[in-house]
Parts: sequence; structure tokens; C-alpha cells
Amino acid sequence: MTQQRQVREDRKLDAGALRALAHPLRVQLFDILSQYGPQTASSLAERTGESSGATSYHLRALAKQDLIREIPDRGSARERWWERADKSVSFDSPEALASPAIRSATQLIMNEFLGRRHQQLMRHVSEGIASPDKEDDAAMISTANIHLTRDDAMALIERLSAVVDEAVAGARGREEEPDRLPFTIRVDVFQLPEDGDGR
Repeated sequence: MTQQRQVREDRKLDAGALRALAHPLRVQLFDILSQYGPQTASSLAERTGESSGATSYHLRALAKQDLIREIPDRGSARERWWERADKSVSFDSPEALASPAIRSATQLIMNEFLGRRHQQLMRHVSEGIASPDKEDDAAMISTANIHLTRDDAMALIERLSAVVDEAVAGARGREEEPDRLPFTIRVDVFQLPEDGDGR
């Protein structure tokens, strides 16, 4: 009997959500909430170097689009806690991407997300080289080059997505347990340009 994988239900971001997210600080706030869990405007201000007034303003803008939500039973009227909504998000809504302005907003968002993640990866590499005695066997940076058909690539993407989805589902809601640290999982599968140009 074959076991069917539950299809992940991503929230396809509409034009309103994409416009709300298309700001470098909002992308950063959304990403920090995704990676490190619940935060306050003050803790986000410390992490980003912005004022708590600025982070509070941008948090409210993200909340209006249901990208994040306030945690009502945590904190006080003066110190509100925020968390990212549960669903994964997808940037490939055909309706939203029909607009050149929304395609431009999506590109800005993806550039900010990936730039931030790349900086984190390079910091990890630099600190590992600078501290050769540091034990870090809970990390892997690996690349492989293979030739695939489109169907092969789609099957690989589905298998990798299943592994990531399973790990995320198993860890969800357990962030406060002792010894749990924030990790990032990054899986890249894409066709290389024909001309070999990496730019």
C-alpha cells in the first residue's frame, strides 16, 4: 500500500499581502519571526537597529495582511508579542503576478529574503574558518551537479519538500523546549543557465 504525502497548503500571497511585504524592514521582521519565533517590537528593534516605534508600525502593517499575528495571552498592553502565521507562504499567485507592479514587488521581496539568508550562510562559513576548534557537526553545506529531465527535477523537488515538511511539522510548537536552537533549512534545485554565467 503506497502512502500518500499530505500536500502542503501554502498561502499564495495576493497583491495586498505582497505590497505590504515589499519593504526591506518588513521582510527582515517577517524573516526574524520565521527563524527565531515570537518577538516584541522592542526585541525586533534591538535585532534590526531600528526604533521600536518603526518596528511597531511595520508589524501592524504586516498584521493587517494576516502575515503575522499578535499573541493575545502573552505580554501586556505596553509590550505586545508577535508571531508569524502558521501557513507557509508562496509567491506564485498567478493573479498577483499578472501585474508588472506586483512582479516588481515580488522580486524585491525575494531579493531581500535571499540576500539575508546568503549573509547568514557566509557568516556561518566565516566563523567556522575563523574558529577551527569550534565543533559544528550539526551543519551541512553541500552542492551536487547532475543532469536531469524536467520530470526528474520535479520528482526530486517533491521528495526534498516532503523531508523538509516533515521536519517542520515535527518541530512546530516545540520552540520553547530546552536545547532547541534556531536552524535554517535551505534546499536549492534549479537549472543552471545555458551560457554558464553565474551572474
